[in-house]
Amino acid sequence: MQRLTAPIEKRLRDWVVGVFPRNAQLAIEYDQPLGDPGLFGPESVTWRVHGDFPGMMAGGIGALMLQTLHPAALAGVWDHSNFRHDLIGRLRRTTAFVAGTSYAPTAEAERLIARVRGIHARVHGFTEDGAPYEANDPALLTWVHVTEVSSFLRGYLLYANPALPLAMQDRYYAENAGVAEALGATRVPKSVAAVEAYFASVQGDLRFSERSRVVLGVLDGMKLPIPLSGVSKHLFLGAGAALLPDWAAARIERSGVQRLRDAAAARSLNLMGPLFRAALTDGIAARAWRRVGRAPAA
Repeated sequence: MQRLTAPIEKRLRDWVVGVFPRNAQLAIEYDQPLGDPGLFGPESVTWRVHGDFPGMMAGGIGALMLQTLHPAALAGVWDHSNFRHDLIGRLRRTTAFVAGTSYAPTAEAERLIARVRGIHARVHGFTEDGAPYEANDPALLTWVHVTEVSSFLRGYLLYANPALPLAMQDRYYAENAGVAEALGATRVPKSVAAVEAYFASVQGDLRFSERSRVVLGVLDGMKLPIPLSGVSKHLFLGAGAALLPDWAAARIERSGVQRLRDAAAARSLNLMGPLFRAALTDGIAARAWRRVGRAPAA
């Protein structure tokens, strides 16, 4: 069986490295100093959740979809990014930041956080309705953080381990709140129940606008080729949309047909998940485990 799947695994690995080149921009050091656990370490739930590529990839796309519902977050993308031509670049930058703060040694993770704070200081303007916004606004930072971590966890639960105990899900949120707070976020929810309450509390701030439609249209047309014939190029897009909470799918007017396609994409990613995991056994997470002198957790 391994002989039969080896060529597919190589193509998957080459594709992932090609789409998300390692250290292409941030030159993150993952191997030294030995023994440094970074911000989380091998006993954390974060190392487990963030080490699963299918769940994280789909989760990143789901988070982008969610973020289009917040006028200030959307305005930041609209005003300060080349999203029409380089939306995958945003995914790469988010991936690099999450990987670095999750698995890099402590000093490297802190450097990344300081770098992002500096970038955020230059991001400000006005929403579509004329309200001022700043990327360093604590409430806006909390929104972006919660959309991301909740989507990552939903991805892990759907595509890797649906039996993850609730107590560990709570630990995951509590662990990652530290990164959000270091970026400047406040009142960060730190449990499953708190995240659900947070989303309920911000419903009045959210809206689905014409700008939301434009960004989602660009996302839907994003070139994200899958290196296997017969596999839809929308595999991860659909699998990401499948992670949307029901209220969010309704807000962005995801049709019944689209949701059926999303469910089909989710099933396909579940089937392909073992191939991705077998192809990516020596990635960033594995380097972090070696740095602390431990074998990766199963």
